[in-house]
Amino acid sequence: MAKDDKKLIDLALQGGGSHGALTWGVLDRLLEEERLEIDGVSGTSAGAMNAVVLADGLHKGGREGARQALHTFWKGVSDAARFSPIQRSPWDRLMGNDGLDTSPSYLFYESLTQLVPPAKLNPLGINPLRDLVSELVDFERVNACRKAKVFITATNVRTGRAKVFRQPELSVDTVMASACLPFMFPAVEIDGEAYWDGGYSGNPALFPLVDDQGCRDLVVVQVNPLVRSQLPDSARDIINRINEITFNTSLIKELRSIQLLQQLIDSENVELERYRSMRLHLIHAEQEVEKLSASSKLNAEWDFVSRLHTQGRAWADLWLDQHFDSIGKCSSFDLNTVFQDTFRPFARPEEAPTGRGEREE
Repeated sequence: MAKDDKKLIDLALQGGGSHGALTWGVLDRLLEEERLEIDGVSGTSAGAMNAVVLADGLHKGGREGARQALHTFWKGVSDAARFSPIQRSPWDRLMGNDGLDTSPSYLFYESLTQLVPPAKLNPLGINPLRDLVSELVDFERVNACRKAKVFITATNVRTGRAKVFRQPELSVDTVMASACLPFMFPAVEIDGEAYWDGGYSGNPALFPLVDDQGCRDLVVVQVNPLVRSQLPDSARDIINRINEITFNTSLIKELRSIQLLQQLIDSENVELERYRSMRLHLIHAEQEVEKLSASSKLNAEWDFVSRLHTQGRAWADLWLDQHFDSIGKCSSFDLNTVFQDTFRPFARPEEAPTGRGEREE
């Protein structure tokens, strides 16, 4: 199939620890789809890792190279996790729980991170994930990749604002800055500025894709639930839900901005050269993600990661079946259903006609 016959999409990839394997599954299925071409990718935390691995693989070996690179990366994550002191408890394994809620090592480490700053907790700066990214990702290839533009978001500790890194400035430092949880790792310093996890300011950042002129179809791959049907009833559940809300807030605000811009374009017939009209799409399975405990984000056992990959592929397969025809034509994700209980912009009232049968200037 000629490149001009393929439909272009941008991808926005959320972070979420090992739940990023869901995104791996989505990418794996989308890369199989010859009718699609990925134009740009914006990622945060685990989404940032998926993004750079994707670009590295695309530049080196095309679609199949990207699929293999993603498989190698996630297998490497799982292999490295076998040596972590934080493991599921025998009870969790017996009961088939994917989380670590009854793991003594997890509970001890969780309590310790609330009391001891990460620089003192890990004075040698040991980070197996950084070593893995350095080993498996060639950032010269990532920065040279012309098959997909890559945007990675981190949070500036001083200003609290999102910092978006892009080619040709991507490096292992920018990726680790995007994934730097402040209770677990010291802030990552880049050019004299300190950065924490990008999820606090953009999970993921959408504006780089909206500003880019190459594509108007934006696909958000969401792995963090917006809604939980069950109220949290323990201190840990409350903290986890607060973190989910915090990490979703930036995405919700950007989606709201896109909706308001679209309403402006539709109501005022604004020239599209000045304001870009976007078509929004969402790949997500809320009920399946809601079943996953927050602590399972630290579970990188291969059986669990592989299962998430399979679920992600199923999400993407269902989305392609239901919404492929919408790409290039209209949004398949209705933002009005998300923001129906928020304020709506006032429409400009029609001006009263003058006595001469004309409108006043």
